[in-house]
Amino acid sequence: MNEMPPMNENPVHLLPEVLLAASAVLGLLLGAWLPRRRQWLTGALAAVACAAGIVAAAIAAADPVRTVFGDSFALDTLTATGRIVILGATLLVLALALPRMHADPRETEFYVLLQLASAGALMLAGAQDLLLLAAAYLLASVPAYALAGFRKDGPGTEAALKFYVVGALLGVVMLGGVTVLLAAGRTTSYPMLRTELAEAPGGLVAVGTLALLAGLLFKAGGVPGHFWVPDAVQGSSAPVAAFLATIPKIGALVAFYRLAAVPLADADLPWAGLVAVLAVASMTLGNLAAFFQQDVKRLLAYSTISQVGYLLLPVAVAGRTDLDQRALLYYLAGYALTNLGAFAVVCALPGAHTLDDYRGLARAHPALLASLAVCLLGLVGTPPTAVFLGKLEVFSAAFDGGYAWLAVVAAVNTVASLFYYLRWIGPAFRTPGAAREPHATSRPAAVVAYAAAAGSVVLGVLGGVVLDVLDGPLAR
Repeated sequence: MNEMPPMNENPVHLLPEVLLAASAVLGLLLGAWLPRRRQWLTGALAAVACAAGIVAAAIAAADPVRTVFGDSFALDTLTATGRIVILGATLLVLALALPRMHADPRETEFYVLLQLASAGALMLAGAQDLLLLAAAYLLASVPAYALAGFRKDGPGTEAALKFYVVGALLGVVMLGGVTVLLAAGRTTSYPMLRTELAEAPGGLVAVGTLALLAGLLFKAGGVPGHFWVPDAVQGSSAPVAAFLATIPKIGALVAFYRLAAVPLADADLPWAGLVAVLAVASMTLGNLAAFFQQDVKRLLAYSTISQVGYLLLPVAVAGRTDLDQRALLYYLAGYALTNLGAFAVVCALPGAHTLDDYRGLARAHPALLASLAVCLLGLVGTPPTAVFLGKLEVFSAAFDGGYAWLAVVAAVNTVASLFYYLRWIGPAFRTPGAAREPHATSRPAAVVAYAAAAGSVVLGVLGGVVLDVLDGPLAR
């Protein structure tokens, strides 16, 4: 009989998550009393909670690796990096949303939903138990459904409905997978599942694993759980689209990697080959669909699907090489900065919805065009941006892990993706027509775009130092 692990129920171990949840609850209470034009204070409170959470996560990263709350939550390099990247990305989304939401009748509700969804992503990143993973999935999903339809207009309602239907379906499938794996392994704890699943019936483990991965691929936006991404991103407001295309993916991919590296490490399943096939499908489908898009948010939506394909490379070789963990974490950090930078440009030009709307941007707003070029070419993998080094790392991890063919396919897809990013940048150098004058800009969003583009370059330049920090051991 397995001995029950000590509970270690100290809330300080979950300080970043507690700060975000407490800020959401306090903000909801404050919003009931503050006048409409003062509700921005709840957004400021959310920003303070994110900043304090980043500090707390950085301090906790220096502690020894361990699990808390009965081995259900891991405190290791994966969790620490996931916390910092998710909270930093949430800060950028708040900076994009604050000017747009100012004096909105439901301003407080927006910030509360954003924080709760981010808290769910944080829990996904640290979950080391199937039950906590399922709860984190729900916490990351339900507020996001409301955010997608927050504007209550036609496109937003359609986006929220499609998002909800796919999420509810795959959420039920995921819960079924948790139930099957519990039956197979007689436990929900990852360290104990690693031993039990190796001796469990292979068919039962395979069914449970497939169902569980379906839910995580929905949150990550990868094939086959990608159907919601284009419509949800296009139909949402630009700050919400930036959130949906970035933050949930971080938590989901960290959770996916942890599943591959701990409970599935000794299971007699060809899961690595399956993940490799899903990676190819995601990057190829995303690239092919993005080639013909005219709407900039829809183009970025398909771009995020293709990026998930690259991010699945280190997951496919989890445990087969020493490069997998640091490649995933570094790429996630670079992707978050770069992708949010591209969405910040979209937020900065609220009147530009299609590629042709960017005609004349080089003359009207050269600094904004420079930021857009850095971010879009960064997503391709152009030096010295962070995604360039991130792609080198994930390709190296694939080669080192015995999946050289996967790295070759990913490199071909990378070259192909250059086409549709250049289709966006090209019109900026053309003269606008008589009826198409330069657009008004949102200065706060433009500042976020400049900061994200600069951050992507700085992270790329300092990549060697950062990569060394991401090599810490996993909690097992």
